[in-house]
Amino acid sequence: MSSTPPPQALPSGTRHGTGERGAHDGALGWLHALGPGGRRAFAGAFGGYALDSYDYFTLPLSMVALAAYFGLDSGQTGLFTTVTLVASAIGGAVAGVFADRFGRVRALMITVITYAVFTVACGFAPNYETLLVFRALQGLGFGGEWAVGAILVAEYASARHRGRTLGAIQSSWAVGWALAAIVYTLVFSFVDDDLAWRVMFWTGALPALLVVWLRRRVHDAPEATAARERNAERGSFAAIFRPGTADSPGLLRTTVFAGLLSTGVQGGYYTLATWVPTYLKTERGLSVVGTGGYLTFLISGAFLGYLTGGYLTDRLGRRRNIWLFALLSAICVLAYANIPDGADTLLLVLGFPLGFCMSAIFSGFGSFLSELYPTAVRGTGQGFTYNTGRAVGAVFPTLVGFLADSWGVGGALVFGAIGYGIAALALLGLPETRGKELA
Repeated sequence: MSSTPPPQALPSGTRHGTGERGAHDGALGWLHALGPGGRRAFAGAFGGYALDSYDYFTLPLSMVALAAYFGLDSGQTGLFTTVTLVASAIGGAVAGVFADRFGRVRALMITVITYAVFTVACGFAPNYETLLVFRALQGLGFGGEWAVGAILVAEYASARHRGRTLGAIQSSWAVGWALAAIVYTLVFSFVDDDLAWRVMFWTGALPALLVVWLRRRVHDAPEATAARERNAERGSFAAIFRPGTADSPGLLRTTVFAGLLSTGVQGGYYTLATWVPTYLKTERGLSVVGTGGYLTFLISGAFLGYLTGGYLTDRLGRRRNIWLFALLSAICVLAYANIPDGADTLLLVLGFPLGFCMSAIFSGFGSFLSELYPTAVRGTGQGFTYNTGRAVGAVFPTLVGFLADSWGVGGALVFGAIGYGIAALALLGLPETRGKELA
């Protein structure tokens, strides 16, 4: 295992890297506590993850048009998501190792450029097979952005505020999702469907220049960088799979259960993110504008869920927050998938708690996974477990796709609830980490 000592708890009110106590209370205390360098890192990670989300959702929102254009069945369209998420596991693991060996910011720059370039390339795909390849290559960049950005900000944040800080970063996913829904509504309202899906992919590159410029001003946290560079095992896969001994607990158990936790949460989430737009259009018969209206409630709930979950993960602890929202998310999925025909108002109302719960569960991930690993292998451990969860969890959307023809999309969505059950069980093998400071 890495020779870097595990993070130690500091007295409440101590700000990481400054030794200051007390201050930084209030609703935005977490932001002030980051300091100038940390706030620049926060802005870069927030913008990058929002763009990551925007580029991801260009596919689910365009799924119906794509299926009609290429003559695809539900299984083939579900495979788009699976390929993206499986490739993201490779990209996330590689980005994590790169971040440990060469720095967080460098890794972030590479991930942004990668997913922006291949999102645009998707818009030029002449056939299904080419689009599948481009989507897989886009997944390589998509997989690394969140894990590396979360680590960068986590190493600036104090233990006291880390949950709220990383929850705010996570909320940028809803911002990118909302932007994608707005652009989708406009593009598909004024452009023929056969061209509109291509336009959606082409727009995925527009924000990249802003993020690249922003990240030129961002630097890795100095203390964490020094600790990482002193360790010869930085970026080592062997270290995160090393079993415990009498002298050291090892990281194998942590890696296995953290990967299982990520699998459950992301299996549930991507089932919903991939298939709800299709469910609204094909089984509920909503128009493009109508689907956008329903997604507004879902996305609004998601944004507030990220912020609320970030607050609760600091108040309740990492494990309790995830347990709470795993249960609530499973209940919401089952309720949403079984709304009677004609009850479209209820469908609208339930979209808000569904988005809220399935997003609040993610708010503790950035802080929890960062705190489970020592500095030298933090990128490797977080990148591997989070993105392995994406890859294995990707089976869920594909399963829904193949079952949709016989069960209907609404009926098949109940498999998302199974993912949240897996996540709740995985927590039994992981320690509580609230209050740990990161070097």
